Amino acid sequence: MKKIVVFASGSGTNAENIIKYFQGTALAEVVSVFTNNANAKVIDRAKNNNVPCVIFTKSELNESELLQKINDIQPDLIVLAGFLLKFPDAVIEAYPDKIINIHPALLPKYGGKGMYGMHVHKAVVENREKETGITIHYVNEHYDEGAIIFQKQLTVLETDTPEVVAEKIHELEQKYFPGVVADLLKAKS
Repeated sequence: MKKIVVFASGSGTNAENIIKYFQGTALAEVVSVFTNNANAKVIDRAKNNNVPCVIFTKSELNESELLQKINDIQPDLIVLAGFLLKFPDAVIEAYPDKIINIHPALLPKYGGKGMYGMHVHKAVVENREKETGITIHYVNEHYDEGAIIFQKQLTVLETDTPEVVAEKIHELEQKYFPGVVADLLKAKS
């Protein structure tokens, strides 16, 4: 059984979707959720699905104690699902090609520091993009620059607001993210 650790900072809908996707499968399970936000809804989602949650501060993120907690688990894959802080180099070095992130745009467009959530969708609409989508990529030492694993496009209509684009992106995330995680774990078997 493969072990997945999920990092999230907010509502946790993608984290919960991944947890539920693997429940009852022989392939993998989400063994822990890590969050830097003590008020994040992801904490309740994890508890409701019987997944332990580790809450840490921004300063603890770059301390060796967090890496030790991850090492104690020995995850096969670390999944960033709406995690908003820069991931620590020490963890990236310890888990090469085992950390992935989902981004709400077609990278390399609309990536980098500060480009998350509604910031991305507003930029897409303001720039009158004809399409946007999701990118699932490996995490490296730079924001949103790791090797791309999967992309899925969607059409942006002239009448779409950033909120409408956000809904469309969320549907793509819910539909494709768990399956890509499963495919990666199967490939690493």
